[in-house]
Amino acid sequence: MKILDVLNKNAILADLKSTDKKGVIEELASPLAQIAGMDQENLVTVLLERERLGSTGIGGGIGIPHGKFKELNTLLLGFGLSRKGVDFESMDNRPTHIFFMLITPENSTGLHLKLLSRISRLLKNDLFKEKLQQAANADEIFGVIQDNDEDF
Repeated sequence: MKILDVLNKNAILADLKSTDKKGVIEELASPLAQIAGMDQENLVTVLLERERLGSTGIGGGIGIPHGKFKELNTLLLGFGLSRKGVDFESMDNRPTHIFFMLITPENSTGLHLKLLSRISRLLKNDLFKEKLQQAANADEIFGVIQDNDEDF
Protein backbone atom coordinates (compact mmCIF):
# COMPACT_ATOMS: atom_id res chain seq x y z
CA MET A 1 0.00 0.00 0.00
CA LYS A 2 1.28 3.41 -0.96
CA ILE A 3 0.78 6.55 1.10
CA LEU A 4 -0.77 8.26 -1.91
CA ASP A 5 -3.43 5.52 -2.02
CA VAL A 6 -4.98 7.13 1.07
CA LEU A 7 -3.60 10.68 1.22
CA ASN A 8 -6.11 13.17 -0.12
CA LYS A 9 -4.49 16.31 -1.56
CA ASN A 10 -7.25 18.37 0.10
CA ALA A 11 -6.02 17.09 3.48
CA ILE A 12 -2.49 18.49 3.06
CA LEU A 13 -1.94 21.58 5.20
CA ALA A 14 1.36 23.23 4.26
CA ASP A 15 1.41 25.78 7.07
CA LEU A 16 -0.29 24.78 10.30
CA LYS A 17 -1.21 27.81 12.40
CA SER A 18 -1.87 26.00 15.70
CA THR A 19 0.62 26.35 18.51
CA ASP A 20 -0.46 23.43 20.73
CA LYS A 21 -1.32 19.75 20.44
CA LYS A 22 -5.11 20.14 20.64
CA GLY A 23 -5.05 22.89 18.03
CA VAL A 24 -2.95 20.84 15.61
CA ILE A 25 -5.31 17.88 15.98
CA GLU A 26 -8.33 20.12 15.36
CA GLU A 27 -6.69 21.73 12.35
CA LEU A 28 -5.66 18.41 10.79
CA ALA A 29 -9.02 16.80 11.56
CA SER A 30 -11.04 19.48 9.77
CA PRO A 31 -10.38 18.44 6.14
CA LEU A 32 -10.48 14.72 7.02
CA ALA A 33 -13.87 15.08 8.71
CA GLN A 34 -15.15 16.92 5.65
CA ILE A 35 -13.78 14.30 3.22
CA ALA A 36 -15.21 11.41 5.29
CA GLY A 37 -18.53 13.15 6.04
CA MET A 38 -17.82 12.74 9.76
CA ASP A 39 -18.53 14.98 12.70
CA GLN A 40 -15.31 16.91 13.36
CA GLU A 41 -15.88 17.17 17.11
CA ASN A 42 -16.28 13.40 17.37
CA LEU A 43 -13.13 12.89 15.31
CA VAL A 44 -11.14 15.27 17.52
CA THR A 45 -12.48 13.61 20.69
CA VAL A 46 -11.37 10.15 19.55
CA LEU A 47 -7.93 11.43 18.52
CA LEU A 48 -7.41 13.25 21.83
CA GLU A 49 -8.49 10.13 23.75
CA ARG A 50 -5.84 8.19 21.83
CA GLU A 51 -3.26 10.85 22.77
CA ARG A 52 -4.12 10.36 26.45
CA LEU A 53 -2.91 6.76 26.14
CA GLY A 54 0.49 8.06 25.05
CA SER A 55 1.71 10.74 22.72
CA THR A 56 1.89 9.97 19.02
CA GLY A 57 4.79 12.42 18.84
CA ILE A 58 7.44 9.85 18.00
CA GLY A 59 10.42 12.21 18.13
CA GLY A 60 12.66 13.60 15.43
CA GLY A 61 10.13 16.34 14.71
CA ILE A 62 7.40 13.84 13.75
CA GLY A 63 3.84 13.27 15.00
CA ILE A 64 1.46 10.60 13.73
CA PRO A 65 -1.89 11.14 15.48
CA HIS A 66 -4.28 8.33 14.63
CA GLY A 67 -7.58 6.79 15.61
CA LYS A 68 -10.19 4.19 14.64
CA PHE A 69 -13.83 4.87 13.81
CA LYS A 70 -16.87 2.60 13.46
CA GLU A 71 -18.58 4.77 10.86
CA LEU A 72 -15.57 4.86 8.52
CA ASN A 73 -15.20 2.35 5.69
CA THR A 74 -11.81 3.36 4.28
CA LEU A 75 -8.46 4.60 5.53
CA LEU A 76 -7.86 8.34 5.32
CA LEU A 77 -4.61 10.19 5.74
CA GLY A 78 -3.90 13.87 6.23
CA PHE A 79 -0.63 15.77 6.37
CA GLY A 80 0.37 18.95 8.13
CA LEU A 81 3.53 20.98 8.37
CA SER A 82 4.25 23.32 11.26
CA ARG A 83 6.94 25.80 10.27
CA LYS A 84 7.61 26.92 13.86
CA GLY A 85 7.16 23.52 15.52
CA VAL A 86 4.68 22.53 18.21
CA ASP A 87 5.07 20.95 21.64
CA PHE A 88 3.40 17.62 20.84
CA GLU A 89 4.71 15.90 23.98
CA SER A 90 7.16 13.96 21.83
CA MET A 91 9.37 11.24 23.22
CA ASP A 92 12.45 13.42 22.70
CA ASN A 93 10.75 16.56 24.12
CA ARG A 94 11.62 18.49 20.94
CA PRO A 95 9.18 20.48 18.77
CA THR A 96 7.17 18.58 16.17
CA HIS A 97 7.04 19.90 12.61
CA ILE A 98 5.79 17.03 10.41
CA PHE A 99 2.38 15.46 11.02
CA PHE A 100 0.62 12.56 9.35
CA MET A 101 -2.91 12.03 10.70
CA LEU A 102 -4.37 8.58 10.06
CA ILE A 103 -7.99 7.65 10.60
CA THR A 104 -9.09 4.10 9.93
CA PRO A 105 -12.13 1.85 10.17
CA GLU A 106 -12.40 0.08 13.50
CA ASN A 107 -11.77 -3.36 11.99
CA SER A 108 -8.73 -2.54 9.83
CA THR A 109 -5.87 -3.26 12.22
CA GLY A 110 -3.66 -4.88 9.57
CA LEU A 111 -3.91 -2.01 7.08
CA HIS A 112 -3.60 0.52 9.90
CA LEU A 113 -0.33 -1.01 11.09
CA LYS A 114 1.03 -1.39 7.54
CA LEU A 115 0.44 2.27 6.80
CA LEU A 116 1.91 3.42 10.14
CA SER A 117 4.96 1.28 9.43
CA ARG A 118 5.32 2.67 5.90
CA ILE A 119 5.07 6.27 7.12
CA SER A 120 7.58 5.61 9.92
CA ARG A 121 10.01 3.97 7.51
CA LEU A 122 9.84 6.90 5.07
CA LEU A 123 10.32 9.42 7.88
CA LYS A 124 13.59 7.79 8.92
CA ASN A 125 15.02 9.30 5.73
CA ASP A 126 16.44 12.69 6.74
CA LEU A 127 16.52 13.98 3.15
CA PHE A 128 12.81 13.16 2.78
CA LYS A 129 12.00 15.05 6.01
CA GLU A 130 14.12 17.99 4.89
CA LYS A 131 12.34 18.17 1.51
CA LEU A 132 8.95 18.06 3.22
CA GLN A 133 9.94 20.94 5.49
CA GLN A 134 11.20 22.99 2.55
CA ALA A 135 8.06 22.46 0.46
CA ALA A 136 6.20 25.74 -0.07
CA ASN A 137 2.67 24.41 -0.59
CA ALA A 138 0.42 21.34 -0.74
CA ASP A 139 1.36 20.56 -4.35
CA GLU A 140 5.07 20.49 -3.50
CA ILE A 141 4.42 18.33 -0.43
CA PHE A 142 2.36 15.93 -2.56
CA GLY A 143 5.24 15.79 -5.09
CA VAL A 144 7.85 15.05 -2.42
CA ILE A 145 5.72 12.20 -1.07
CA GLN A 146 5.02 10.92 -4.60
CA ASP A 147 8.76 10.87 -5.39
CA ASN A 148 9.46 8.74 -2.31
CA ASP A 149 6.35 6.55 -2.22
CA GLU A 150 7.55 3.47 -4.09
CA ASP A 151 6.22 0.10 -3.04
CA PHE A 152 8.72 -2.05 -1.17
